[in-house]
Amino acid sequence: MFVPVVFTATIFLSASLLFFVQPLFAKVVLPQIGGAPAVWTTAMLFFQSVLIGGYLYSHLSTRYLGTRAQVALHLALWALALWFLPLSIPEGWTYDAETSVAWQTLVLFGVGVGVPFGVLSANAPLIQAWYARSDGPSADDPYFLYGASNLGSLAALLAFPLVAEPLFGATRIGQGWAIGFLALGGFLLVSGLCAARGGSEARPVLAAASDEAPVPLTQIGHWLLLAFVPSSMMLAVTTKISTDLGAIPLIWVVPLSLYLLSFVLTFSRRNYTTTGGLRWAYLIALGWLGAVFSGITGPHTNFYGIAGLVVAFFVVAVFAHRRLYESRPAGAHLTLFYVVMSVGGALGGLFNSIVAPVAFDSLAEGGVTTLVATTLILSAAMRPTWTTARTGILVGLAGVVPLMIALLVMGIDNRPLLKAVVYASAAVAALALRRSMSSAAIAALIIAGTGTYAVPDGALFQGRSFFGTHGVNEFGTMRQYTNGTTIHGVQRLSQYGDMRPDPLFYYHENAPMAQVLTSDIGDAARKIGVVGLGVGSLACYRQPGQEWQFYEIDHLVDDIARNPAYFTFMSNCAGDTPTNFGDARMVLARQDGLQYDILVIDAYGSDAVPIHLTTHEAMQVYLDRLAPDGVLLYHISNRYYAIQRPLARSAEALGLVARIQEYPGNPKQDPGDIPSRVVMLSRSEAALGAIADDARWVPLMSDGGRIWTDDYANLLSVLE
Repeated sequence: MFVPVVFTATIFLSASLLFFVQPLFAKVVLPQIGGAPAVWTTAMLFFQSVLIGGYLYSHLSTRYLGTRAQVALHLALWALALWFLPLSIPEGWTYDAETSVAWQTLVLFGVGVGVPFGVLSANAPLIQAWYARSDGPSADDPYFLYGASNLGSLAALLAFPLVAEPLFGATRIGQGWAIGFLALGGFLLVSGLCAARGGSEARPVLAAASDEAPVPLTQIGHWLLLAFVPSSMMLAVTTKISTDLGAIPLIWVVPLSLYLLSFVLTFSRRNYTTTGGLRWAYLIALGWLGAVFSGITGPHTNFYGIAGLVVAFFVVAVFAHRRLYESRPAGAHLTLFYVVMSVGGALGGLFNSIVAPVAFDSLAEGGVTTLVATTLILSAAMRPTWTTARTGILVGLAGVVPLMIALLVMGIDNRPLLKAVVYASAAVAALALRRSMSSAAIAALIIAGTGTYAVPDGALFQGRSFFGTHGVNEFGTMRQYTNGTTIHGVQRLSQYGDMRPDPLFYYHENAPMAQVLTSDIGDAARKIGVVGLGVGSLACYRQPGQEWQFYEIDHLVDDIARNPAYFTFMSNCAGDTPTNFGDARMVLARQDGLQYDILVIDAYGSDAVPIHLTTHEAMQVYLDRLAPDGVLLYHISNRYYAIQRPLARSAEALGLVARIQEYPGNPKQDPGDIPSRVVMLSRSEAALGAIADDARWVPLMSDGGRIWTDDYANLLSVLE
């Protein structure tokens, strides 16, 4: 039993290190590149791409090198990777606002963690190939080790947000990871020696692929599709959840953990699911995914909807990976199989992180992947013929009729209702053709595709950047700008001819930020900085003689705010004010000598929490850019998180005066006057002026919890 235990322990440790380093290094780099959901999607593209290289290296080395040569080469690469420990951001690296964020993210990950990750990524197929050359039990079918590999990955992923992150900082976690990587070298050496002494330098199971029947291209294409769907779906679900809840490691880890768990359950000789039951669960899961990604369930998904989304994704992953396991080749093509799997997974990452932001102006990749996933339900007997295709086309065109009636005859412009009509028509068509799955799929695709382009979205503008989705829409008497799922700017339609339109929502004249900007503090202020532009509502509080500057990471936000065809706050009130592009914290840190009288931090987009803008170090940067009697304002309205807690802890440690206002709003009297939450900090009570005695601003006291730093932050601890 010694041999299987050693190999199992080696592959378990390797996989644990592999998937522990993903959220670890992402946490390390977030202060440099921001907290957008796309950061994790792009990071996943990097990891998946390197995985291809690792699997390809494993494939080629097992084909052209003897066992001893393989072991020697791999240990040499492991030794090379030690030079990159401990993991850190390369010295001198800085974010460039004029260069592609996706490209900079890929380069940063490549330079920082590329070599260690590359060594780890090769281990899963390589160790299985070594085991096949050993004298261990079941050496002719080493796929069971892949289950152990994914179990180690799963354990590491869950341990990071639930154990490591709440207890330790990134530095100590990185040190522990480096120790584990050192220990891996010993396990690789022992495993390699077992393989070399197995007396099977050329076992039949690992004979050259040319000695076996070649793998058909159709089979390779099938493997690619089965690997692509769960990978792309995982990233689409992650992006959706990150947009609604926040870009944090826990949000990223949950879908990825379930993705790995699906491998554990399916890459096994034990079948934990019945074929019929899994098929029905798969169809139901696709239905829910389609409803969420098409927008029928609404623009914002609550906790229950997110739970359903995660479960639906897991069902899709289990279904696809079970089909993948059932189509696995003989041992001679083991490494080729894993190479193709990794390519399929990377194609999912490429589609979601690179193609989708360019091709779509919304989070449409989830819907596209759902449509692709429907093809997996088709067996060989269900593949479309001309007869079934013709039937599907005719029924699909007939199914479009209710939509055309609703649009042209009845004149319905209620978008959710029209989407429901499309969805119901597709479901009815699919049920009517349930005896012919290919016809049903074609009919549903025609109806869904027609609905996508025929149903008017009513948007004046719809766009997408690396940092999220953007939309300009009109509702009633107002025009709204949405970033992600949250409204970040509103203007009354009746005021487009006014020289100074009224700021609304969080920026209403009765709200906390306006109270400060129109108080004696605001009257005396000469220099004011605003982190987070939105539509520039605050600009209309600018007074003569004041110098304002805005900070914005997303060029598209600035384009929208400065276009008077959409909003007129900036063009009418502050058209001459500059916008500093890039991560505000990084830009402010470089602006030596700048001193603001008021600095507003208003960068909490959607309900995401940019932790790197909330830490103790970030607050110190803001204070460095604040005049001695200046005031620092944090706008922290949020559905889920009590961001005032870490702010209060840092304020106490820095000896600052802290106030908070929970403004209730008055939407009944004025729909543009909504609730908001703002924290105000200063170095002295006197700096607050008359507001120091304003009963609406109450003292903000620290709860005594651990201070958030770039090294340590626990978002779960501040859930409302």
